[in-house]
Amino acid sequence: MKRMNSQDVALHIDVYSDVICPWCYVGKRRLERALRQVADRVNVEVVWRPFQLNPTMPKDGMDRTAYLETKFGSLSVLDEMQQRLSEAGHSEQIAFAFQKITRTPNTFLAHRLIWYAGQQGCQDAMTEQLFKGYFEEGRDVGSTPVLAQLSERVGLKASQFLESEEGVAEVKAEELVGHKLGIRGVPYFVLDKTYGISGAQPVEVFLSALEKARMSVSTASRS
Repeated sequence: MKRMNSQDVALHIDVYSDVICPWCYVGKRRLERALRQVADRVNVEVVWRPFQLNPTMPKDGMDRTAYLETKFGSLSVLDEMQQRLSEAGHSEQIAFAFQKITRTPNTFLAHRLIWYAGQQGCQDAMTEQLFKGYFEEGRDVGSTPVLAQLSERVGLKASQFLESEEGVAEVKAEELVGHKLGIRGVPYFVLDKTYGISGAQPVEVFLSALEKARMSVSTASRS
């Protein structure tokens, strides 16, 4: 995701997220709305960083109902949460279709694909398709064939990459950076390595942080 213009103020945002985190999808939309509002004042580069919510998940994932019952205990709690998410999604043009999701995947391979897409200049588009594939279409984003199909939507031919070990060390290193920063939940947004935003905050929160970061960069560039 890049928002470029003729201004000389440039900001970098690292977004730590997981592709099976619904609030990360909502947070992506809210960040995008904020960026559109400052597009005439600042250049922004957004880089998606890995954070596995379930790092010990079996490689092939597990049945979603069994996973949710283990995590939440009561499915009534889950129903309330999904209702809130559906309402938030509606306001952000996200058509959550939780009923279509049958498996909770291991997301390491998806994070490798996001890393690879970053090398190819289409990271944001790839992240978008992973969110859409999982939450709106119920696709198993832990499956190599599914990931290869989703990558084709953004013009990537990733089958050979997904079968390789390329990016494994790099993704693990990026995850470690996030943990060293003290990040325990996602989404988490780091603006210019200085300002942190935890959660899918309202657009106004992003705008305030973007303005603070912009002013800080402007002051530093003049000194």
